[in-house]
Amino acid sequence: MAFQMILNFVLAFVWMFLSSNYTAAGFIIGFIMGIILLIIMRRFFKSRLYVYRLWALLKLTLLFFKELILANVQVLKVVLKPKLDMQPAFFAYPTVLTQDWEITLLSSLITLTPGTVVVHVSDDAKTLYVHAIDISDVDEAIASIRDSFEKAILEVSKS
Repeated sequence: MAFQMILNFVLAFVWMFLSSNYTAAGFIIGFIMGIILLIIMRRFFKSRLYVYRLWALLKLTLLFFKELILANVQVLKVVLKPKLDMQPAFFAYPTVLTQDWEITLLSSLITLTPGTVVVHVSDDAKTLYVHAIDISDVDEAIASIRDSFEKAILEVSKS
């Protein structure tokens, strides 16, 4: 991935110098031309193009902000109810993530979302223990995390 990014920047600078256009617009045009060349030459790279990984990272970021807003609304509803009928619970979340940075990112995303906190990661890093402030169905919460955050992290990390 790093090689592809460096190659894209080099191609952008080469385009700037060949076209004698030393402006930001000239660099952007060269950068776009470099991306097109990388797409054409993608079969020569062992890993997938870095553009796809950046796109997946952007989608993960937008997903986090969406989940952050939805969780804030849910916590606000719980707090503003005149009668507190919360159902707090601890649950074990089995993860398929293997790398330390993936597990750390998943734990951080879950903890940064209001209403949930990762309180412990098992020694083999296969299970996250999560506390939720208001949860009615544990299986639904596990499926929600798996289908949103974990799926997006896997998309970013796959090569």
